[in-house]
Amino acid sequence: MAEKALKQGLFAWEGTDKRGNRVKGESRAASQAMIKADLRRQGITPIKVRKKSALASASKKKKILPKDIAIFTRQLATMMSAGVPLVQAFEIIGKGHENPAMQDLVLTIKNDVEAGNNLRDALAKHPLYFDELVCNLVEAGEAAGVLDTLLDKIATYKEKTEALKSKIKKALFYPTAVMVVAFIVTAILLIFVVPQFQDLFKGFGADLPAFTQMVIGLSEFMQAYWWAIFGALGIAGYAFVQAKKRSRKFNHALDRLVLKLPIVGAIMTKAAIARYARTLSTMFAAGVPLVEALESVSGATGNSVYMEGVLRMRDNVATGQQLQLAMQQTGLFPNMVVQMVAIGEESGSLDSMLGKVADFYEQEVDDAVDGLSSLLEPLIMAVLGVLVGGLVIAMYLPIFKMGSVV
Repeated sequence: MAEKALKQGLFAWEGTDKRGNRVKGESRAASQAMIKADLRRQGITPIKVRKKSALASASKKKKILPKDIAIFTRQLATMMSAGVPLVQAFEIIGKGHENPAMQDLVLTIKNDVEAGNNLRDALAKHPLYFDELVCNLVEAGEAAGVLDTLLDKIATYKEKTEALKSKIKKALFYPTAVMVVAFIVTAILLIFVVPQFQDLFKGFGADLPAFTQMVIGLSEFMQAYWWAIFGALGIAGYAFVQAKKRSRKFNHALDRLVLKLPIVGAIMTKAAIARYARTLSTMFAAGVPLVEALESVSGATGNSVYMEGVLRMRDNVATGQQLQLAMQQTGLFPNMVVQMVAIGEESGSLDSMLGKVADFYEQEVDDAVDGLSSLLEPLIMAVLGVLVGGLVIAMYLPIFKMGSVV
């Protein structure tokens, strides 16, 4: 059944409904005959059915984003809570999605489930979209007969995780934007504007101020070697991306550096703690054993420093150590977090306490990002003002000097 689903094509059809109105649409099936039979069951008389080319179909496909998976999980949780059978829920969600790539994914999973596979195995065939954490929670839900409840927890987890990721991207975007905009504006002025003044200064017959000479020298360098500068930046960017993809040591060093940066480092630390607490709370509430839960949690922190710290905690907990002591030994968690976990362990409400920690730090990240945005908006204007103003002053200094002499 799964192989058959993969061979389904996209068909465009036209027909008339029971009232004689002309209708048209697109459907997926293995053949034209199946499309026509399906349309007749719906009371539509098919007039024309044609298969859309694979190229045209592929061109309309959009990349499946984590946001799409979060929405899909929420839809599935809602339908199962409402009593809709699992296979029917997949059918409704798949056919109702605007992204053909997401349609293919959902309908492929549906066919796997129809063929007799459990949901956990069907999802595990797509590790790019459903990680080990989600698969473990689904497996726990199927085993305990509370799949709808676990799907609701997964949906909430996914939504909060994506919201947190969005805030982190926003926090990192502003400093990057300041540097990029400042560099582009400065390069344009040095390459195109300063040379116009340079031609004007040639007829002055006097020595130029040192600041003006420095800017002109920088402009001449940019004009002569702009290709080398932009080429070096391109190569450096490519090397950075490749190193981030391939080198574990580079990623660890980069993550450690990010945590030490002013302002941004504090945001990234709070985000890692929020992810840790949210993920562990969700898995522990689902009945996943603590040691096994920490294995999945390590990869969800989003930072290799915290990932290694959580793995050390897992090893310590596996030997019988309490979670709060294992957390304290890493030196990565504030005292407040450790104390709340200790209270949770003593009172038997660890999942609830971790949920409160996650809520607190998610709000902290939200407030910090908003504060950073408010701080950097005027900072961007100030940086650009200093750069542009400095270049303008350098170009007008000789004119002011001539005016004072006259």
